[in-house]
Amino acid sequence: MINNQSATASSDAVHLEKPTVKDGAAMWELVNHSTLDQNSAYKYILMCEYFAETCVIAKLDQELVGFVTAFIAPERPDAVFVWQVGVDSSQRGKGIASKLLNELLQREACKNVRFVEATITPSNKASQALFHKLARQHNTTCEESEFFTKDLFPDDSHEEECKFRVGPFKL
Repeated sequence: MINNQSATASSDAVHLEKPTVKDGAAMWELVNHSTLDQNSAYKYILMCEYFAETCVIAKLDQELVGFVTAFIAPERPDAVFVWQVGVDSSQRGKGIASKLLNELLQREACKNVRFVEATITPSNKASQALFHKLARQHNTTCEESEFFTKDLFPDDSHEEECKFRVGPFKL
């Protein structure tokens, strides 16, 4: 665990909190109005139910404006895998994605986490910058490596997914 700050962000009246199943539909809607990979609404509801401790939502005036979905694989308890980070287009550039990731690292569920991992396509420069920024904020490294190559996907419409590994974080 990085530190014990509260779950509420003080700037811009954006509040960070654990999601509930009632937030799943809003997460799905945000994704469907963005360039993020689309998953079923069920996926977001499922993440809110079973992985609420490793997911974070951002709300502004009770409206969902951002989220992180993540999980800790049982085989790798020292790493949290960030599946998706989404911020509403009206809120981009305000540091919400960074706040979401830092809140995730502060969670009790992440007390033994030393690494943050994610897969990012080569064309997604914003996400690449986000994870490099996380490394700088915590004075650690961000390693990039080949991970899910293009040939693994069933058609040519999906780019390869490179693995980004940030850490180690101090416990």
